[in-house]
Amino acid sequence: MMKKLLVLLLSLAGFSAVSFAQTPSAEAEELFRAGKFANALSVYEEALKTNPDDAYIYYNIGNCYFKMGSVGHAVANYYRAFKLNPRDGDIRHNLDLALRAGGGRLVPAGMPQALHKLFFYFTDEELAGLTYLLFWLSCGAAGVWLLAHRGKRVMVVLACLCVLCAGWMFRRQALDNEALAVVAAPVVEVRSGPGKNFPPSATVAQGHLVVVEDEKDDWYEIIIKAQGLKGWIAKDALKTI
Repeated sequence: MMKKLLVLLLSLAGFSAVSFAQTPSAEAEELFRAGKFANALSVYEEALKTNPDDAYIYYNIGNCYFKMGSVGHAVANYYRAFKLNPRDGDIRHNLDLALRAGGGRLVPAGMPQALHKLFFYFTDEELAGLTYLLFWLSCGAAGVWLLAHRGKRVMVVLACLCVLCAGWMFRRQALDNEALAVVAAPVVEVRSGPGKNFPPSATVAQGHLVVVEDEKDDWYEIIIKAQGLKGWIAKDALKTI
């Protein structure tokens, strides 16, 4: 009887330990608050292996890198979080903050911030779903108009909204298809060709977003749209997104 009781008590103790064990998220948050950013980063990166589409893990990884002074890696992870959850205000704010630390910005010059927020309000999947919904509603309204000669205005409005959403979706897909990278080294020289024997034409600070156009050996040909700059950067100085 005593042996069974001892086994039961040990089992309950084990259950209690499991029940009150910290989750990876709680452990990482505690480490982050304690200023142990590298340790918190390791926990978040381990959690990312089982949750590769979690925007908030990328966001927290970005926070760790930002606190560690690695602005380029912070931008890369904030941007991944932004792609997964573009409506989140904290993700958007920290991405813009990290970009500005490198001399860039999230909202292109001359574009109203409200318009930029609207353009990225929906995720890619939501925008595609809305476009297809409007398409079928337009088809239904067209059928009613052809058969009953009613609802012409509704049909026209739905058709216009469908065309607008389709253009919106295709523009977003075009942006998604761009091969983006971020400058991860403190200062990088942009050269006129793929090699150190080519003269530098400009320097770019850590945290800048670039579009990768081509590659050769250990070099990427890049474009920085905001500056109208094109050239070659060593691969190890960039972090692809």
